[in-house]
Amino acid sequence: MNLSKTNVLFMAVCTGLIVANLYYCQPLIVLIANEFKIPEANAGTITYLTQAGYAIGLFFMVPLGDKIERKRQILMTTFATVIALLIAATAKSFLVLQIASLLIGITSIVPQLILPLAASMSAPEQRGKVVGTIMSGLLVGILLSRTLSGFIGQVLGWRSMFYIAAGICLLIFFVIQSKFPVNKPQFQGTYGQLIRSLFTLIKTQPVLREATAINVFSFAQFGAFWTTMVLLLSGEPFNFNSATIGLFGIVGASGALAAPLVGKLGDKGNSRIAVGYGILLVLISFLIFYFSIESVIGIAIGIVFIDIGIQGVHISNQTRVYSLLPEARNRLNTVFMSLTFLGTAAGSAYGLLLWKLGGWHAVTIGCMVLSLVSLTVYGLTYKSKSKREKAQID
Repeated sequence: MNLSKTNVLFMAVCTGLIVANLYYCQPLIVLIANEFKIPEANAGTITYLTQAGYAIGLFFMVPLGDKIERKRQILMTTFATVIALLIAATAKSFLVLQIASLLIGITSIVPQLILPLAASMSAPEQRGKVVGTIMSGLLVGILLSRTLSGFIGQVLGWRSMFYIAAGICLLIFFVIQSKFPVNKPQFQGTYGQLIRSLFTLIKTQPVLREATAINVFSFAQFGAFWTTMVLLLSGEPFNFNSATIGLFGIVGASGALAAPLVGKLGDKGNSRIAVGYGILLVLISFLIFYFSIESVIGIAIGIVFIDIGIQGVHISNQTRVYSLLPEARNRLNTVFMSLTFLGTAAGSAYGLLLWKLGGWHAVTIGCMVLSLVSLTVYGLTYKSKSKREKAQID
C-alpha cells in the first residue's frame, strides 16, 4: 500500500520531535558547565558523545529493520529513548550526563527507522517527495530544538528540558502505536549475516560510497558550526544567554521549507546536481561566517545558507541511496547515516579543537577546507557515477 498524506505528516512530526533529542544539549552547554563547574569546552563534549551514540545506534540497530517488523522496532526504541532522557535529567555528575548523552544518541535513531519505512511504502515516482517531506520534519526538529532548549534552559534550567523531552517521546510512543502502518521485513538471514552485508554493500555500491563520503564531510561542517557558534555568541561582543542563542535555530528552520523542493528534484532525476549546489552553498556560508565574527546579521544569513546547503546535499544523497536496492533500504540507510553522524560527531570535536587553537576564524577556515574536500570528491566521481546511476535507472 502507498502512504496517505496523513501518514506522511505523522511520520514527519514524529521524526522531527525525536531527532530533536540529539540537539537539545547544544544551547545548554554554558548552563551545564556552570552547574558542574567545568570549562565550557569540556561541557561541549556531550554534543559529540550524543552524535557518536547516534552513529553506534544506526550501525547496530537500524539494520534490524530489514529483519524484524519495523513498527515494533520503532516502538521499542522510542520507549528506550524516554528512559535515556530521564537518566540525563536526573544526572548527579557530569560523567553520568556524558553516559546518558551517549544513550540518548543510541536510542534516538527512530527517524532513520521511519525513513526506510516511508520509502518502502511509497510509489517510486513519489519517493523523493515523501523523503523530502519527512526530512522537512527532521530538519525543523534539528533546528527548532535549539530554540526550545535555549528558552527552557534559561527559564526553567537545563534539567527541565530533558524531562520535557522524555514526556514528548512518551506521547510519540502512543501516536506511533495508533497511527503507523505495519511493514514486514524481507531479509531472512541471521543478525551476523545482516551486519556483514553492510560491508558487502560498501564494497559493491559505488553510489553509496560517494554519497556517504560527501555527507560525512558536509555534516562535519554542520556539527563544527553549531557546536562552536554557542561559544561565539556566549562571549564578547555578544554575551547572549541560552534563550537568545536558541533563537538562531528559527533562522535555520526557515530554510527547511526547501526540503520538499529538493525531494521533487530527486524524483525528476536531478539529485546529483542538487548535491553539487548544496556543497557550494555550505562553502559560501563559511565565507560569510568568517567575516561575521561581530555581526548578528551576517551569522543569520550564513545559517540560512548552510542549512539549505546541507539539505541539498543530504536529501539528494539519501534519495540516490534509497533507489539502489529496495530490499536493503535499512542497511543502505545504516551505512549512509551511521557514517554521516560519525562525521557530525567528529566535526563537533574538530570545531572545539579549532576553537581552542584559533577561535572563530580557525573554525571557519577549517570548515572551508572540508567543503573543498567535498567538492573534490564530487568532481572526481562526477562522470563515472552519473553514468552508473543512469545505467541503474535504465
